[in-house]
Formats: sequence, C-alpha cells, structure tokens
Amino acid sequence: ALAAARLDPKGAPLCLAAGEGYSMALAEALRGHGFAVRRRVVYAARPATALPVAAMRALERGEIRAALFLSPRSAHVTQRLLRGSGLAETVRRVAALALSPRIAGALAGMPWQAIRATPVPDLAALLALLGPAPRPAPEGGGSESQSEGQERA
Repeated sequence: ALAAARLDPKGAPLCLAAGEGYSMALAEALRGHGFAVRRRVVYAARPATALPVAAMRALERGEIRAALFLSPRSAHVTQRLLRGSGLAETVRRVAALALSPRIAGALAGMPWQAIRATPVPDLAALLALLGPAPRPAPEGGGSESQSEGQERA
C-alpha cells in the first residue's frame, strides 16, 4: 500500500530483496497494483537445532521475563526447541511478545505468562510492549535514603 501510494507503477521495476521462501505475497500484491517486481533472494534462514546453553540456564533460573517473536516460523521453532529441551514449563514466567496477531496465534500452544501482539507489524511497537527500561540501582547498592543517612553519620 505504501509503494502504491508513493511510487508510479509505470516507473522503473521494483527490486524486492527477500529471504528464501518469503515475500511472494508482497510481490504479487505489488504486481496487482501494476508494478514490475524483481524479487531476489538475498538470504536464507535456517532454523536452530538447539537452544543456546546460556538461554537454557537463564530460563531455568527465571532470568528471562520476555521473548520477542518476529515470525510464525521463529515461534514454532522456539517452542519445538523448548519442548525438546524439557523447558516448556519455564515459559510460565515469560511474556511472549509478537510482531503481529498472526505470530501471537502461533504461540498459543505453550503456557506463556502472557501473549501480547502489536496491532501493526512495527518494530518500535514491539519494543514498546516491553515497557519502560528498569531503573539502575543506586551506586553502592543501597537506596538513596540509606546513602543520605550514612553521609550524615
């Protein structure tokens, strides 16, 4: 829709750089608006075969509060790896944040603490689902009132 609104379909062909197996629907939609489209595969994504050890340990210790998902494929692969590692139950403490409602639907098969999706596929909106950044602890590890009291003593 953005290309159709801003570009002339009679102009030069559009180059659609895409991942292997992706963007066919977008290319067809652009062609439907009269654009000449040259779709080129510029990368191929391969699913992970195991969760990183550091991620597994962080899940076991409850150190992960949210997981971001950018595609249904990444949601399916992650859930398969969690089940295969015996860590499916650890997601009860993890919010699944999805780039779209379609991706959120792919996450429904596990007991996530919550599944939230952006209303539109926008990375800024996805990051906003994380909420505000945690505030750093005051220097010295104590609270300000304790530090002030120590300074007076």
